[in-house]
Amino acid sequence: MQQEIIRVNGIDMNVATAGTGRPVLLLHGFPDTHRVWAGQVAPLLAAGYRVIAPDLRGYGASAAPASVAAYSIAILRTDITALLDALAIDKLYLVGHDWGAIIGWQLCMFSPERIERFAALSVGHPNAYAAAGLAQKLKAWYAVLFQLPGIAEAMVGSANLLALKPHAVDDEQLADWRHNFARPGRLTAALNYYRANRGLAQVKPYPPIALPVMGVWSEGDPALTENQMKDSAQHVHGPFRYEKIEGEVGHWLQLRESARLNRLLIEFGASTLS
Repeated sequence: MQQEIIRVNGIDMNVATAGTGRPVLLLHGFPDTHRVWAGQVAPLLAAGYRVIAPDLRGYGASAAPASVAAYSIAILRTDITALLDALAIDKLYLVGHDWGAIIGWQLCMFSPERIERFAALSVGHPNAYAAAGLAQKLKAWYAVLFQLPGIAEAMVGSANLLALKPHAVDDEQLADWRHNFARPGRLTAALNYYRANRGLAQVKPYPPIALPVMGVWSEGDPALTENQMKDSAQHVHGPFRYEKIEGEVGHWLQLRESARLNRLLIEFGASTLS
């Protein structure tokens, strides 16, 4: 993929692109960069897409502002609409994983005119997540730890990311994490996503979503329950499709089950909008 730095929403964003067809935007989450989508690029290109995969602010070669407030969800979603403006894209197919899915849900609610359809991977609608009960709260224990400045950085970053190593799917993913967080301020930037958006864990009067959504959840996810994805259907007034990837897949379905996920993404992208 070709990478370029694009000025969006007051920051420099690194954006990887390939192809010239119908645009599909891939948004990564914590603690990844655009490289987490490596297994999706070739199949999407073969299906006729123009693949766009940015490093979100604070990650990869994109800028990492120092303040916590710079990572509020309103700013994160404006980064993406500004990127679409910079690329002269009116509307596209959106795919988001983890924090990329959180941003994606927000875009569907507050900038629906820019999204043709949305594939949410792992993380469901914010109100479904907030109402998911005790099991989900227990799975999200790490988000409480991440609120502690200095302490969280020390625990997560010590011994060359020893705390994150067991969660990496392979050495390539772990190397990407280590490369990203080796630079000053980068781990804090990633943790600031959690610090700036604590209110997202509360039920709010969000506008309903009228566009087509596919929610994909994978068994064995240590951070997210199935019901927070399935119950997202209650907040989507457009067509909602739920897909479960079975087996001990874990959180990174795009890496562990790339072939199954790619089939779903391409099938959903080709489906009629009704």
